[in-house]
Amino acid sequence: MSKKQNAPYSDKFRREALRQCDEEGVTAIQVAKALGIGVNQIYNWRNQYKKMSKLKSGEIVQSQFHTADGVDYSKSESDEVRKLRKEVAALKEECDFLKKATAYFSNQKK
Repeated sequence: MSKKQNAPYSDKFRREALRQCDEEGVTAIQVAKALGIGVNQIYNWRNQYKKMSKLKSGEIVQSQFHTADGVDYSKSESDEVRKLRKEVAALKEECDFLKKATAYFSNQKK
């Protein structure tokens, strides 16, 4: 059986959930219930945000959850990087083969 996948939440939704949790007298459990999500989701978002963004006196700066220091760490970007790495590896193999073939044929002429 495959696991049911929910649609990803927007960055705006995540930021709003975290902002509500930061209000005085409001707990993450209360916010989670109000938004209809699991409390662990809020904790995960908070951890992700701390890793990926810089905090400036409690305010959320421009950086989104999947972007840090101008680098996009989203899934689509990771997939493209993975594809390009495979392509580079294949081209290196081809280049090595051509070098060996060139060396082989240049030695035969002598």
